[in-house]
Amino acid sequence: MTTRAPIRVVLAEDHTIVREGLRALLDVRDDITVVAEVADGRAAVEAVNQHRPDVVVMDLGMPELNGVDATRQIRKDFPATQVLILSMHAGEEYVRPAIRAGASGYLLKGSGLSDLVSAIQAVARGDAFFSPAIAKIVLFESRRGERPARDPTPGDALTNREREILQLVAEGKSSPEIAKQLQLSVKTVEGHRGRIMAKLDVHHVAGLVRHAIRIGLVSADT
Repeated sequence: MTTRAPIRVVLAEDHTIVREGLRALLDVRDDITVVAEVADGRAAVEAVNQHRPDVVVMDLGMPELNGVDATRQIRKDFPATQVLILSMHAGEEYVRPAIRAGASGYLLKGSGLSDLVSAIQAVARGDAFFSPAIAKIVLFESRRGERPARDPTPGDALTNREREILQLVAEGKSSPEIAKQLQLSVKTVEGHRGRIMAKLDVHHVAGLVRHAIRIGLVSADT
C-alpha cells in the first residue's frame, strides 16, 4: 500500500504564542508537517519560495505585508500552494478581499483543532473550506457576481505596490525606511506616496492611516 506524503504547511502568524501553539497542535500528527513558521507576510512569501509547501495557514493582520496581499502574491507566483486564512475577523470587509486574493479557505480562530485539520486537508486537495459564518458571506459574494458590479472603494484604485507602501506608511515607517526595505529609491517611494494621496484624496499621514484601516491593510490598534 502506498503511503501518502504528509501535507507540508507554512504557518504565518505574527503572535508568537498563537503560532507556537498551532505548531504544537500540528506537530503531533503524522499527516501534516510544518516546514516553516513566520511572523509577517513578506516572510510568508519568502518561505513559500524556499519550501514550496502545499498549504500556507495565513493570518490577516500581519506587519510588513498584510495577509491579503501576501495571499495574492503567493497565488500569483506559486499557484500550486493553497492559502488557508485563519483569522479572528468574520466581517465582510475582511472576508471578501481574502477570497478575491485567492484564498481557498477561511477559518475563524475560535474553531477547534479538528476543524483546522479538516480545513488544511481540504485546501491541500484543491477543495474549499469555510467556517459556517464565513460560508454565508462567500455564498452571497458568489451570487453578487451575477449582479451589476459594486461601486468601487478608494482602495480598489491602488496598485499592489501602492497598497504595500500604504501599509508601511500606516505602520509608521519613513520614506527612507520604506525605500531600504523595498529596495527602491526614496524619490520613487515619495512618488508612490504622492499618487496614493491623490487617489485617496488625503493630504496627511493620519488620513492615510485611516484609509489603511478602512481597507484592511492594518488593524486599528497598529
